[in-house]
Amino acid sequence: MSDLDPVVLNFLYAIAGSALTIFSMWVGCKIFNRMFCFELSEELHNGNIAIGTMLAGMFVGIGVATGLVIGMGLN
Repeated sequence: MSDLDPVVLNFLYAIAGSALTIFSMWVGCKIFNRMFCFELSEELHNGNIAIGTMLAGMFVGIGVATGLVIGMGLN
């Protein structure tokens, strides 16, 4: 891996990190659906703003955490 150009290597890290972030968000939603007695997608479809705000916070938190891990891995 060290033979690759640093720009290409950073691009590959970014792609892998993006895939990991999306997967983490998907897993987080699945875990949340199993923990509570309602379906997130149904509640969003019904216009439940609290669920939308909670999901937005969860996605931002997972994204920031994953971004920090990727950023620290580049150093």
